[in-house]
Amino acid sequence: MSVMNLLWGAPRIHGELLKLGIDICEATVAKYMARRQRPPCQTWRTFLLFVLVILNHQRRRVTHVAVTAHPTAAWTAQQLREAFPEETAPCYLIHDRDHAFVSLPATASGMGIKELRTAPRSPWQNAYAERLIGSIRRECLDHVIVVNETGLVRVLGRYLAYYHRSRTHLSLAKGSPHPRPIAPLPLGRVVAIPQVGGLHHRYDRRAA
Repeated sequence: MSVMNLLWGAPRIHGELLKLGIDICEATVAKYMARRQRPPCQTWRTFLLFVLVILNHQRRRVTHVAVTAHPTAAWTAQQLREAFPEETAPCYLIHDRDHAFVSLPATASGMGIKELRTAPRSPWQNAYAERLIGSIRRECLDHVIVVNETGLVRVLGRYLAYYHRSRTHLSLAKGSPHPRPIAPLPLGRVVAIPQVGGLHHRYDRRAA
């Protein structure tokens, strides 16, 4: 797992082992991991498109994602309407003070949503969203070449499918947003299933 998933640390590998019914401690995983000297690819700073994500805090599920090269206030307000059609809006919406959100108050108020804006330069006040953004960068966008908006939407779709159904999370007791069952030893041998074009893998058991 360590060799095949260069972006994974000990907690992620430990989470996958738990899903396979292998109960060892995280320190043992860290002891036997392959060591790496430097990041494998470019960083997210070469990336020039804007991605908007709306995250449900309860189980870290991404409710809506959209991409644009020109993040206007009107565009952002429209994404909020598309994310919550027909009276499905949440009670609260937390966001920072980016200029792209200046049109949200009127839209959110009309949908019955109460806005909560974070203080200036205080990303920790929206820690779950910041964590998700960091995960998308480190685990996906730092390692692919995006040519246009269509390509980015496709890449994000693949990553979020992995994020929801396969990726284990520390804050979910090493479960995934869409819960994964534990595959006990009697089910068979462990197989690796490539995810996000092989950047990550999901591990399961299948009978021989």
